[in-house]
Amino acid sequence: MGTPNRYYSGPVSDHFDGTHFFNPGGVAPGNVLRLLRWRMRNGVAGWPRHWPSPHQEARPAGNVNGSDVRVTLIGHATLLIQAGGVNFLTDPVYSNRAGPFGIAGPKRVNPPGVAFGDLPRIDVVLLTHNHYDHLDGRTLAALVDRDNPWIVTPLGNDAIVRTFAPEARFRVGDWGDSAEVTDRIRIHFEPAHHWSARGLSDRRMALWSAFLIETPAGNIYHVGDTGYHSGVNFRATAEKHGSVRLAILPIGAYEPRWFMAGQHTNPDESVRAFQLCGADHAIGHHWGTFQLTAEAIDEPARDLDEASERQGIARDRFLALRPGQSVSY
Repeated sequence: MGTPNRYYSGPVSDHFDGTHFFNPGGVAPGNVLRLLRWRMRNGVAGWPRHWPSPHQEARPAGNVNGSDVRVTLIGHATLLIQAGGVNFLTDPVYSNRAGPFGIAGPKRVNPPGVAFGDLPRIDVVLLTHNHYDHLDGRTLAALVDRDNPWIVTPLGNDAIVRTFAPEARFRVGDWGDSAEVTDRIRIHFEPAHHWSARGLSDRRMALWSAFLIETPAGNIYHVGDTGYHSGVNFRATAEKHGSVRLAILPIGAYEPRWFMAGQHTNPDESVRAFQLCGADHAIGHHWGTFQLTAEAIDEPARDLDEASERQGIARDRFLALRPGQSVSY
């Protein structure tokens, strides 16, 4: 008998077998031992111990209303999205390391682009999945204590967060579900091609997702980690939701491709995803703060520029942000 699911119990579906979640028709996560052997033979690009952002530490204003959208990169996959009078924070990680207990895992090479104390009140946390570079218990506990935001997250992740923040408020959903956070803001849970784990015995026991945020300023499509998966999910989002004003897409942690391609897009695939989802503009994240994979620290931004030029996309339509950098649309 297999290990029971410690986070979620529910009916079997096209992406849940009763114990584990999976990507329909997709690629399972690779064997970590094979990756470690590859790294011992081939090595990885060296990252600097410190890579400070050229942007001053930001102090965002409290709210953004009307037709405006403002996004500020905090670092890696943590972004402050301000639209419709609501402040969203994605996959908040303020710890110095992306790993268990704050003492293991990759160490950040630049400080958060907005100091925790300078964050405006956070109304909604968008939590895409449970990997340590996306789900940081200490940061979530501090946010719940300070602002008590709604935490919008796919199935099973609420059980993990409650171990850090038992008083947290949740909007939990499966792919295809939606949740209202105000009378003018609705968040849709959309498929992403990824996986989940906090340790060795809980692989794929909590779901992962992307989010489509309906706001008075237009649709915002936020994707945490995902593989390209033949573009299926990006195309489906456009067909389901229509116009997208802004797509926030991962562009880092993609080498070596034989191991990462199923779970992480490279910049060329991210540009294709941008076109498939029909967005007016895009922001690239998930690079330049924690070294997770083999590429050089600035390679994602360089590859993004080259992919945009190759595919005929103006560079100012798809930006790779650095910590503390804000853009408005």
